[in-house]
Amino acid sequence: MRRRLLALVALLAFALGATAAHATTTCSATLTDLAFGDVAPGGALVNAGATLNYRCTYNGGLLGGLYGVYVRMCFSIGTGAQSAGYNPRQMTSTPGDTMAFQIYRNSARTQIWGSVDNASYLPFQQDLSFTILANGETRTGSIPVYGQVPAAQAGLGVGAYSDVFNAAHTKLSYNYNEVLLSLGTYPATCGNASLGSFPFTASANVVPFCRLTLASDLDFGTTSTLAAPIDKVSTIGMNCTARTAWQLGLGAGQHALGGTRRMLGGGGAAIAYGLYRDTARSLPWGSTLNTDTLVGTGSGSAQSFDVYGRVPAQAPVPSGAYADVVLVTVTY
Repeated sequence: MRRRLLALVALLAFALGATAAHATTTCSATLTDLAFGDVAPGGALVNAGATLNYRCTYNGGLLGGLYGVYVRMCFSIGTGAQSAGYNPRQMTSTPGDTMAFQIYRNSARTQIWGSVDNASYLPFQQDLSFTILANGETRTGSIPVYGQVPAAQAGLGVGAYSDVFNAAHTKLSYNYNEVLLSLGTYPATCGNASLGSFPFTASANVVPFCRLTLASDLDFGTTSTLAAPIDKVSTIGMNCTARTAWQLGLGAGQHALGGTRRMLGGGGAAIAYGLYRDTARSLPWGSTLNTDTLVGTGSGSAQSFDVYGRVPAQAPVPSGAYADVVLVTVTY
């Protein structure tokens, strides 16, 4: 009786081993796009996040319920289609500008997310186990992905920036140990073979932006007669993001009458004057878009423009101080 029992146990162990050899564990992953939104040239850093979702299914065959599975997965992210290397990665715009950015494995954004094919920048490793009686089960999970666009990239021009991470730049690799009654541990490595990919796109936008930095006073000085024209120049300064289309307008002033700007003095007396876009004082400078404004494109650096003023010859007015206030507007 004892000999028959030993023979049965040996036969059962052999049968279990043979069945386990036909078990399979399959895993897959997807990654949402990494969208940074609007980035200001020369501005503060911008953080963004994405989510990597994975799923693994264990199919252990007829006797798979007696086996446990230990799965070690590695999620590799390469340089991207637009990057020359891992640090920094970069997005490009259609005109060819580049924006540095990075992808990290940790929330502190200190561990660059790399690949099993790179010794300096490591992939994200995830362990997953199936206990006994888990035959046919599917396990899922999510991993946060941390992105950052560094600050102070002053040379960025207007446009949509992106870097594409297709199947050539993302790789899921994994190994698994299948052990009787879950008495085992995880594989030492994930392996290098690509068993899947999780394509995604990193993107950011640089939007048009301008700010006025200077509007110097237009001082016609002191005169004792208005018998001859008086010409003077002032300066407007501004800074616009590269490739920002802008129009610079000058208002009619506080005391305009019948389309003529006027400086007002005591007792209601007024001196007529004009503002122009050219040295010949032939192109009036107003505020009607696409008609009498100054038109240009931002360079990403400081720009300055002269305002050509003229007090035309006119009838004498009482002595005193004459002034007007003109609103400067930049439209972009």
